[in-house]
Amino acid sequence: MLIIGLTGGIGSGKTAVSDRFAALGVPVIDADRLSRELVAQGQPALAEIAAAFGPAVLTAAGELDRAALGRRVFADPAARRRLEAILHPRIRAAMQERIATLTAPYVVLVIPLLLETGQTDLVDRVLVVDASSQRQRERVRQRDRLSDERIEQMLAAQVDRATRLAAAHDVIDNESDLATLDSAVAALHANYLKLSARS
Repeated sequence: MLIIGLTGGIGSGKTAVSDRFAALGVPVIDADRLSRELVAQGQPALAEIAAAFGPAVLTAAGELDRAALGRRVFADPAARRRLEAILHPRIRAAMQERIATLTAPYVVLVIPLLLETGQTDLVDRVLVVDASSQRQRERVRQRDRLSDERIEQMLAAQVDRATRLAAAHDVIDNESDLATLDSAVAALHANYLKLSARS
């Protein structure tokens, strides 16, 4: 089975692209969704996060306060690395478990920090969803209502656009309209089916 690693900067449109692959019947495994499952109440990762960062990152109900944790880790690179050390091995293992259950020509792994975490060994091809930094900022501002300072912290935590594009086997330019995005995904889908048939 061909494994496609879908990545891109914050606000580039990774979800819009992965949703289109899913609509075509392609299995999609999303690292962010797995992360949310892994930090649910009662999960070992949540207990480890609370031990590492203190009760301030939990809500009154004992759930993860994602906003509080986000403020902490994006302001402090050492704290971000501590969080990644707790979550990334678990996310990787969960992805591998899910891949093992699939029978499909190819699968899409959505891993926002694919390059930053050195996980390209998990995938056969890297698909980058690309957008200008100005467009990224606009989308994140509209979607998440974050301050400019927080957006800049998040952008700084990711590799730069040139590094991401240099690592790509395939690129989707997501600066245009949804019809253009649809046709770009359809073209890649056809290509990935051909590649998987060959392998």
